[in-house]
Amino acid sequence: MTDDTAPTTAPIPTAPTPTALSDALASFDALWSPRIVTRVNDYDVRVTKVAGEHVWHVHDDTDEFFLVIEGELTIALREAAGERAVTLPRGSVFTVPRGIWHKPSASDGTAILLLEPSGTSTVGDHHDEVPSHVDATTGHELRRPVR
Repeated sequence: MTDDTAPTTAPIPTAPTPTALSDALASFDALWSPRIVTRVNDYDVRVTKVAGEHVWHVHDDTDEFFLVIEGELTIALREAAGERAVTLPRGSVFTVPRGIWHKPSASDGTAILLLEPSGTSTVGDHHDEVPSHVDATTGHELRRPVR
């Protein structure tokens, strides 16, 4: 009979260190250029500063989750019934379902958290012309201070 309670020889993983969102946001100035603060399974948790308009875009195969950390975010939506906009004050969350064209916009001083599958482009699978102030990326690694 084997002892199922015996310790295994597999290495014990190391947990990441906590990340303060305020510190993460203070580490960069670029707008519409998200930083990956952590990963959950196959998803990136990203933070970014935003101001002005993003670009009309759509994600064919994934929803896009928004949480407003500071400021206010407006998301224009193109749906079967027509166009509408949702306005998210600080602390609000909203999920844009896959297949819905959308365009976020915000006033200065707005910061948001996004939850998306790793590798998801900030400008979706299809998009209008990307303006120079929008970073078409799958997210940048957060630069953490060496301790």
